[in-house]
Amino acid sequence: MKIIETTLPGVLLFEPEVFGDERGFFVETFRECWMREAGVEAAFVQDNHSRSGRGVLRGLHFQTYKPQGKLVRVGRGRVFDVAVDVRCESPNFGKWVGVELNDVNHRILWVPPGYAHGFCVLSEWADFIYKCTTYYDPGSDAGIYWKDRDIGIVWPEELDEGSMKISSKDNALPILSDLKRINFTY
Repeated sequence: MKIIETTLPGVLLFEPEVFGDERGFFVETFRECWMREAGVEAAFVQDNHSRSGRGVLRGLHFQTYKPQGKLVRVGRGRVFDVAVDVRCESPNFGKWVGVELNDVNHRILWVPPGYAHGFCVLSEWADFIYKCTTYYDPGSDAGIYWKDRDIGIVWPEELDEGSMKISSKDNALPILSDLKRINFTY
């Protein structure tokens, strides 16, 4: 397993070894020791799996009272995956990193607690699979508008805005400057 640091402290990209031949492939997608080796102390309590069509954008989501760390990957298809630092006290507050995750490179992204997360689907369909460090809690569900100019995420040009499919909930999320203070409880 190759561990790649991103431009945001704590957000890590894992590149597993893929064993493939004419029959298909085999890849290990998680080992606790990989996380420890990367300096991540996380216990996972929930696994999620979503399937979305081309142009679907989900995010940017986070939880305030019970922040989730997420270990995300793609089982089928291609997505552009984004993490945004929403910790008010962080020198990287409002900064973002984006990577492509797909079923060829099998890369896995660690998004620590205190980061908003989102993705858009680049393939016809994508199966998005992720582990969470805390349970989903509707009472601490929060988010930031995906097109916040102050954050300035550069979404892939291959998807024009008119072809993107975004929920009314995600299109109504506040911009980062509207959030007076994000109080995370760890």
